[in-house]
Amino acid sequence: MSERTPLLHYRLSTSVNEQSAPSSQPKKLSTFFGVVIPTLLSMFSVVVFLRIGFVVGQCGLYQAIIMFLVAYLIISMTVLSVCAISTNGALDAGGAYYMISRALGPEFGGSLGVMFFLANVCSSALFVLGLVEAIMASFGRPEGITASTLQVLPAGYWWSLLYATGILLVCLLVCLVGAEIYAKATFIIFLIVMVVLATVFISFFAVHPHIVNLPPPSQPVSNDTGPPPPTVANFTGFKLDTLLGNLGAHYAVDYTTGTMMSFATVFAVMFNGCTGIMAGSNMSGDLRNPSYSIPRGTITAVIFTFITYNLLSLLVACSCDRVLLQRDYSFLRDINVWHPFVTIGVYSSTLSAAMSNLIGASRILYALARDDLFGTVLYLAKKTSRSGNPWVSVLISWFLVQLVLFSGKLNTIASIVTIFFLLVYAAVDLACLALEWASAPNFRPTFRYFTWHTCVLGIVGCAVMMFLINSIYASAAIAFMLLLLLLIHYLSPTSSWGYISQALIFHQVRKYLLMLDVRKDHVKFWRPQVLLMVSNPRSSVGLITFINDIKKSGLYVLGHVQLGDLDSLPSDPLQARYDSWLSLVDHLNIKAFVNLTLADSVRHGVQHLLFISGLGGMRPNTLVLGFYDDCPPEDKLTDPTYVSFKPTDPNSGKVLGPQEYVAVIADAVKMSKNVALARYFHQFDRASTLSSAGKGALYVDVWPVNLMRPDSSSYVDTCSFFLLQLACVLNMVRAWRHARLRLFLCVEEGRSMRGPEEKLGHLLKQLRIKAHVYPVPWDLQVALHWQRQGDADKTRPFPSNATRVSDEYLSAVNRLILDQTCPPPAVRFLYLPRPPADTRRYTSYLRQLDLLTKGLGPTLLIHGVTPVITTDL
Repeated sequence: MSERTPLLHYRLSTSVNEQSAPSSQPKKLSTFFGVVIPTLLSMFSVVVFLRIGFVVGQCGLYQAIIMFLVAYLIISMTVLSVCAISTNGALDAGGAYYMISRALGPEFGGSLGVMFFLANVCSSALFVLGLVEAIMASFGRPEGITASTLQVLPAGYWWSLLYATGILLVCLLVCLVGAEIYAKATFIIFLIVMVVLATVFISFFAVHPHIVNLPPPSQPVSNDTGPPPPTVANFTGFKLDTLLGNLGAHYAVDYTTGTMMSFATVFAVMFNGCTGIMAGSNMSGDLRNPSYSIPRGTITAVIFTFITYNLLSLLVACSCDRVLLQRDYSFLRDINVWHPFVTIGVYSSTLSAAMSNLIGASRILYALARDDLFGTVLYLAKKTSRSGNPWVSVLISWFLVQLVLFSGKLNTIASIVTIFFLLVYAAVDLACLALEWASAPNFRPTFRYFTWHTCVLGIVGCAVMMFLINSIYASAAIAFMLLLLLLIHYLSPTSSWGYISQALIFHQVRKYLLMLDVRKDHVKFWRPQVLLMVSNPRSSVGLITFINDIKKSGLYVLGHVQLGDLDSLPSDPLQARYDSWLSLVDHLNIKAFVNLTLADSVRHGVQHLLFISGLGGMRPNTLVLGFYDDCPPEDKLTDPTYVSFKPTDPNSGKVLGPQEYVAVIADAVKMSKNVALARYFHQFDRASTLSSAGKGALYVDVWPVNLMRPDSSSYVDTCSFFLLQLACVLNMVRAWRHARLRLFLCVEEGRSMRGPEEKLGHLLKQLRIKAHVYPVPWDLQVALHWQRQGDADKTRPFPSNATRVSDEYLSAVNRLILDQTCPPPAVRFLYLPRPPADTRRYTSYLRQLDLLTKGLGPTLLIHGVTPVITTDL
């Protein structure tokens, strides 16, 4: 049953403690001494000496064999998983917790470690209580019955608790002095257990049939009118009638607890003799060849114990009547060739198992504390003695075992221990299954006799048996483990062990990205996928957080271009900065990817990012740039963590000129990317802006008309619809849901305003966009333009790139927009005309945009090139 041997814990305490431990000894244990002996000592304890008759007496030989088959099927599936993990690379000292946590990451490792710790705590208490039961059977003074000269110990709950406390105190003293004391006696204890087991088998053939006196029941008989409990039973020797009488099940009241037995309760007690399969893998740090020894040694021990249990069950069913099996759990002592043999075997194996589990629990707790998975909660458990013994962890484990001892009876906590171990085994199978499904290239164990089918079978078997044993305990244990996993996932610091969750996510994302076919794109399911170019995050916090709101569950990439030539550099300078950008994403709580590039110019860098960002059907369709102006940058990132983002020097020159800036816009349009220019977003503070939403003062203004085309007030084009779509997307975000959309429709006073307004309102209704339409007369502004152009220009078609509008006109339009600010909006959406075809006009184009948007506050100039709206279902 024990999952640890003290030799393991001594090695663990000396090899894991890097600061105070002495130099580790060379690995020298063979498969037999390092794996077979620890596993056999762990599995041969209470069941083989005290509960084999209980199992056969309650459920009969048929069901007993079925129980062993089911139990060993479950643990065999787990053994295959343990062997697979243990042979996946070089192993160091640290036990099963170290192996699993380093292989699967802190979430699985930490939660498994805690559950394994609790299982060892409860298991240690189980063995102590089993030892007390054996002592009381030999030396306890029965009530109402004449006691022999050896039966001198008082009986009762409090007396049993006192004896258990004394035994546990002995275990504590040994653990505090040093685990090496017990380690030297491991082989001697193994020999004692094997000799006693041999005498048990011999006794069935050598001892003649005789009558056995039964111990009195520990619980009073509930039915006063019924017959008194039997006081004697028969050891019949090998008889066919005895075998036939023990074939079927006959569940009765347990004389030690007074509770009615069932298949589930008997299985819970029996399964404790099938655990301990991880004791060999915990010896990894002391084995000559762990990858060779762990699979062979563990499987050998499991096969040997399975044969032993079934042979014992058959011999017991053939030679002992059912009354003896049900009323005397120590009957193997009474039928042995020399009675003290079994007593010695019970005492030695049970005491060693209790001590082993206590040491195991303390080492697991110490390893958890050293890994800092739970912060300062386990800080004291890190303390060790000069020799490296974690004495604080030993004391904590001892205290918890003492609390468990108050349950009083072995069978009472058997269900809890069994569920804990079943849960740990199921988690190991799940971890191995996750590694197999993740298809990680580095998961290639040399032990190949497992598949995902064996993992699933182990998980299902463990889960079913957990709920059959006790559904309430099982549910509580699962909930507790999931809580631990979530706590570690969200609260523990980042580790360098590797995360199995990342491997699984990668595997699934790759699969679904391949299924995302760009040829099946449809306008109904369009969403913004944004590449936001960021020069310095310190002055771009407002824009970064705003674009995060407008992406509508789409792809969001933060792009950055660093000027340089890789040929002249010793290494890639971007690798060292990548973590800082990812930390920025976490700090701002945005859902974005980071893409950095090195280029000889900003224009070429943006081209690189537009070409290579994204995968498959997840590629940016919208480029967002900060506006090219002379506004001094403001540092909005005061957190000292991000020292790698140096504040922009206002006196330093720009890294690109106006010609190159407009060229970047033109490149994006040529590549069929939508473009948005963001101005004055250094004034945008998301928290303060959204706080006004509760007061009903949050507005988003949309100008869907090309204001640089005074000859036309049309709003029915791709770019106008793109503006409407982005504004609607922003309004659909939960934080912006209370914002009011205001659409400003530019009209001439000579024409009827009602017609265009009704037409736009009908269009908005078709598009399911809730907005208020405000007609705005702009005759004066248009007149300024025509006066400047002259009457002759009225007959010529207006150029599509709108480079010939006057500064007076643009200033007048700017004032017109500013006049519509009661109350002022949180952000404005304006129509961005396409850059001129003549590159010589790029500077003039940028100056016109500057005049148009001057002093407007946070503004997005948007140019859309792809259809994004449909009225179809």
